[in-house]
Amino acid sequence: MERVRLIDSLRGFSLFGILLANMLIFQYGMFGKDEISYFSLSDLDTGAYNFIKIVVEGSFMPIFTFLFGYSLIKLVESLRKKDVRVRWHLVRRFLLLMVLGLLHSIYIWEGDILFFYGLMGFFLLLFINRKVKTLIIWGAVLFLLTSAMSYGVLEETKEEAEKLSTYINKTNDIYTNGTYSEVSYHRNNEMPPLIEDKFFLIFVMILAPFVTAPLFLFGMAAAKVNLFTRPSSEQKRYKIGVVLLPIGIALKGASVLLQENAWSGILLNVGAQLLSVGYISLFALLFVAFAYSKVFLAFESVGKLSLTNYIMQSVICTTIFYGYGLGLFGDLGMLNSIILGLVIFALQCVCSSLYLKKIRRGPLEIILRIGTNFSWNGAVRKRKASLKKSKKIELENTLA
Repeated sequence: MERVRLIDSLRGFSLFGILLANMLIFQYGMFGKDEISYFSLSDLDTGAYNFIKIVVEGSFMPIFTFLFGYSLIKLVESLRKKDVRVRWHLVRRFLLLMVLGLLHSIYIWEGDILFFYGLMGFFLLLFINRKVKTLIIWGAVLFLLTSAMSYGVLEETKEEAEKLSTYINKTNDIYTNGTYSEVSYHRNNEMPPLIEDKFFLIFVMILAPFVTAPLFLFGMAAAKVNLFTRPSSEQKRYKIGVVLLPIGIALKGASVLLQENAWSGILLNVGAQLLSVGYISLFALLFVAFAYSKVFLAFESVGKLSLTNYIMQSVICTTIFYGYGLGLFGDLGMLNSIILGLVIFALQCVCSSLYLKKIRRGPLEIILRIGTNFSWNGAVRKRKASLKKSKKIELENTLA
């Protein structure tokens, strides 16, 4: 099916952008990446850094978010056709994502998104039966409200700045020279100043679902209207979406390159979301023309193994940058890290293509499927009543 191939390819494309964006965190830390003055970047690396901040960071994760909402609705439709308890399947899936996310963040890397996606799934259960119009209205309202909340400049006290500086310097030292146990202890036990504030942490946890909800909801709406089902006949829609590309880049560019002001947060948030939609539209448009090119087939292979490839990116990059591996934390340079990201993703394309020739699903995809369907072979188990009904119909057809 064209829809399945396009969605898998788009998922692979989003993983590529997520890897490039995460290179900032792998090399400079979760909080160091936004305090780049602590690192001595050359003019070339500064340009590469600004490129990632404007063109990549914050605009590929929403693509993955959109696809999560889209795939959720398609999964619901599939489960309903098989006459099973949809919500129980989804609850198991979301819980398993949260478990995988916890293991990922505790033992590998703090930049995990799986736990949040699993948690977000429970929030989205409120919307799986809503009409398309309702989903779009909720998404638009939340988008406007959360964007408006970005207005203003967060003033940092001298004490907070000193604490952050101490934390970043300590992180740099441990991540560059530390053993696995030292890095793990720092990641799981030592928190930056803002995270130490319990009230701020609670506020962020409450606000996070509403900030990220728009693209989830828009993805669900797109699935309900069967967008991407026939890419060739939907090109006009894609061309409209592509218009958002220059608008998104302009807004993000203004936020990153101009002096920080009260509007910077709004420009960044709105620009990032619009750019995401622009990327989705452009990718879909190109897919129509080059669906069977090597590039799109490579994206498709990575996308089919998205969960496994996402975790492998963390394993590979932490081994390269952290002290228990090559210890290149903060030293590789931004331009070189982009090149490294391209090499890693290219290897994932090759390995994914070869793997899929032998096995249909990745190891983590198999685990998620087993947990979701609660069966060792990963197949959906029908309810007993449904089985009896099916056998009765089959017997009646046989006798007839």
